[in-house]
Amino acid sequence: MKLLGILGGMSWESSAHLYALLNREVAARLGGLHSARLLMHSVDFAEIEALQQCGDWAAAARLLGEAAAGLKAGGAQALLLATNTMHKVADEVQAQAGLPLLHIVDATAAALQAQGLRRVGLLATRYTMASNSFYQERMAGHGMELLTPQATAAEEVNRVIYEELCRGQLRPPSRAHYLACVEEMASRGAQGVILGCTEVGLLLDAEAQRLSPLPFFDSTVLQARAAVDWMLADADSAPLGGKSPGEAAAPGLGRPEFLN
Repeated sequence: MKLLGILGGMSWESSAHLYALLNREVAARLGGLHSARLLMHSVDFAEIEALQQCGDWAAAARLLGEAAAGLKAGGAQALLLATNTMHKVADEVQAQAGLPLLHIVDATAAALQAQGLRRVGLLATRYTMASNSFYQERMAGHGMELLTPQATAAEEVNRVIYEELCRGQLRPPSRAHYLACVEEMASRGAQGVILGCTEVGLLLDAEAQRLSPLPFFDSTVLQARAAVDWMLADADSAPLGGKSPGEAAAPGLGRPEFLN
């Protein structure tokens, strides 16, 4: 099993969830007492969030890049960013670390394509949902059209992430708001909904899925499955140079795609 480096702590609530997902997926595939070989650097999210607020993405990239370089020094063979929003600086982090990075958008797009979907809703932070965001652009490269909640509703989605979900608070009124956003996007033709923030899947759980008019695609779950695909693949056959965003992804999650 290859050693995966994880940049976590953004927030630690979602990183803990991802850690559990990775270990459960390895155990399910290999059985017995098997668990995932992982090396994690968990940052202080307050520092990252402050840089997000002031728009200093270059400083955030340097901070994460230094942490990622430390993971390489520790023996990590590839990187996972345990956050959607900070994929905004994925290229910079990967370059500084000198390691391939599994991109969460590619893993999510592969699952959408496997289901034949092309128009989907997105629930995420304001940075990820912005019309000119890295997420929108990379999804467009995979042939995906993304819908987001209306402006006021989107601001509440963002507030809930930072003020509640990142602090481990799962509130019924917030779940109701998110489901109302799903219904509204469905009325505009969305065929599914991407849970595009690592904490959102904690709020929109299996019970919420039963109440939703659209299927959920939890980016964190899909990222974890693709990461385990890579960890358990033969070293000689593991793809370390994935397709460009403009190329069609292979159906399903048999192999993750890496940035180069």
